[in-house]
Formats: sequence, structure tokens, C-alpha cells
Amino acid sequence: MDAEQLLTRITSNPAILGGKPVLRGRRLAVEHVLSMLAAGDSIDDLLKAYDWLTREDVLACLTYASRIVSNERVELSRGA
Repeated sequence: MDAEQLLTRITSNPAILGGKPVLRGRRLAVEHVLSMLAAGDSIDDLLKAYDWLTREDVLACLTYASRIVSNERVELSRGA
């Protein structure tokens, strides 16, 4: 499945979580999936936690995040 196909799994509806990007119209925000991965959960952990979730859904979240940050320029601190 290519990136464009994966991104069709991400939807936004003002009636669902205030319009935050979610997976397939469900009440699971892309932000939440990314936070779980950042906290150390594996894709398999997520699949166990949400029986309807698929590997492609998780990859869609990562693809979405990649697209968002590819258009950002952030000044990182160089430390002390």
C-alpha cells in the first residue's frame, strides 16, 4: 500500500474529537497512536489494545506525521 492509499485512512470530522485527525472515522486520534509509539509501545502492542486496528492504520499515522514534519522548519537548541 503506497503513502497516498495509507493517508485515506486518516479522516477529520468536527463532530469527532473536535476535528482532530482520526483513524477511519473512529474515536482514536492519530496523535494518540503516535504518542503510544513514542512512549515505547510496539505496533503489536497497539494491535492488541485495539482489536479493530490494523498495521496499515498505524503506518498511516506514521505517514501522516512524516508529511506534517516534512513541511516544518524548527530551530533546535544547540545545548549549553
